[in-house]
Amino acid sequence: MRKALTWLPALAVFLGTLCAGTAPAAANTAAEPAGPGTGSTANSARGADRSDRADRADRPDSGDIKDRILAIRGMRLVEEKPVDGYRFFVLEYTQPVDHRRPYLGTFQQRLTLLHKGTDRPVVFHTSGYHVSTQPGRSEPTRIVDGNQVSLEYRYFTPSRPDPADWSKLDIRQGADDQHRLFRALQRIYRANWLSTGGSKGGMTATYYRRFHPHDMDGTIAYVAPNDVRNREDSAYDRFFEQVSTPECRAALNAVQREALVRRDEIVGRYEDWARENGATFTTVGSADKAYENVVMDLVWAFWQYRTEADCAEVPAPTASTDTLYTFVDEVSGFSFYTDQVLAGYAPYFYQAGTELGWPSFRTPHLDGLLRHPGIYQPRSYVPRDIPMRWRGRVMDDIDRWVRHRGERMLFVYGENDPWGAERFRPGKGSRDAYVFTAPGANHGANIAGLTPEERDKATAEVLEWAGVAPAAVRRDASKAEPLAERDAKLDRKPVEPRNALRP
Repeated sequence: MRKALTWLPALAVFLGTLCAGTAPAAANTAAEPAGPGTGSTANSARGADRSDRADRADRPDSGDIKDRILAIRGMRLVEEKPVDGYRFFVLEYTQPVDHRRPYLGTFQQRLTLLHKGTDRPVVFHTSGYHVSTQPGRSEPTRIVDGNQVSLEYRYFTPSRPDPADWSKLDIRQGADDQHRLFRALQRIYRANWLSTGGSKGGMTATYYRRFHPHDMDGTIAYVAPNDVRNREDSAYDRFFEQVSTPECRAALNAVQREALVRRDEIVGRYEDWARENGATFTTVGSADKAYENVVMDLVWAFWQYRTEADCAEVPAPTASTDTLYTFVDEVSGFSFYTDQVLAGYAPYFYQAGTELGWPSFRTPHLDGLLRHPGIYQPRSYVPRDIPMRWRGRVMDDIDRWVRHRGERMLFVYGENDPWGAERFRPGKGSRDAYVFTAPGANHGANIAGLTPEERDKATAEVLEWAGVAPAAVRRDASKAEPLAERDAKLDRKPVEPRNALRP
């Protein structure tokens, strides 16, 4: 998956789309009047409030959907692509660099719109990274048979101010980006809205709800880490002590150690590969430093992206260097710590080192083999001319809000995903909030992979929050099913470079 640098265009593709389902065969509805969704009684109060706000909008209620979207001030069409049963637009929207001081300037933020109909619910999807300009559906979009708005996170190119004031890259500004776009589009799409995302996208969806709790009718956050205490990461140690079987854990530790025992030989090959592919290591420092990071990723990346069934493929420490090299490349990937790849992820590592936090874990089996203490942290992956300062306590605020005020929220985790070791946990003050774990699942966990009872409950809640739950589902959650059939093209999972420090 992480071979050479030939797949660099995939950097724009979202890691955690978590898609399942298929595009319905219904005809495109581009000129229908906008009206409220067919919600349940439980949604009536929120729907009335949303209708009141929409009635104050100065947008027309009919006409071609493209014309109506482009009538929004600051909206620009990049291109429209054909999609069966939908219309798909790649757009740019003018946003303030600083929402609290809009006079400081603006930038263009990229987004996509998968349009089904203005009478259908809208799923507001974020990856927390780049946005894919190829059409695709998140799992909630398929469940509710709705529209999907996908927004690129600020500072991921091309959605970056020029010049870039990195102090304006924080979770509140990101949430305000979503809020401002929602207010603009809600004039057209007046049915219920849900926010969703996987991994960092799930974190982003949660932060958005914290700062703008009344925008969305529900949030579905997949495999979203919650690093409340950045210096206290013992949960990850417990995960690696308990995941899978003792035999599989021992095999992974042994091959990880052997990769460092043979580092001089393998780093020589790594340097040859870098010269052949035009890869450089200025940011991380050297090929040897990059290689140490790659090996440190190995066990984490195995569990993040593979399953227990893959334990049989772990080579013995006596395997040939060719076999060892190939395994490390396939699981961790030699290309990630090159300048060419790290440049695309600088905004994430900046956020990890200033607000989000990052995982740390003990590796006693590697004692005596690590040459670069302290390198395995976000500051190592951001160019030195970008200042970083840890802000602290930011995640405490998010965690308190979820525990005490979170409402209509669904968190989905994978049993064997290390990122789920530190997770969101709604508390006594939260309402209509759930945490479900997919058995044996990795970082691609989704609702479809839950136990049947939890899958039905989660699906029913999503339908209810979206205001499209059939009467039979409101009476009996076991009747809940996605409203749209699966589509092999729209619901495929994308490919993205992997790295243990990047959710």
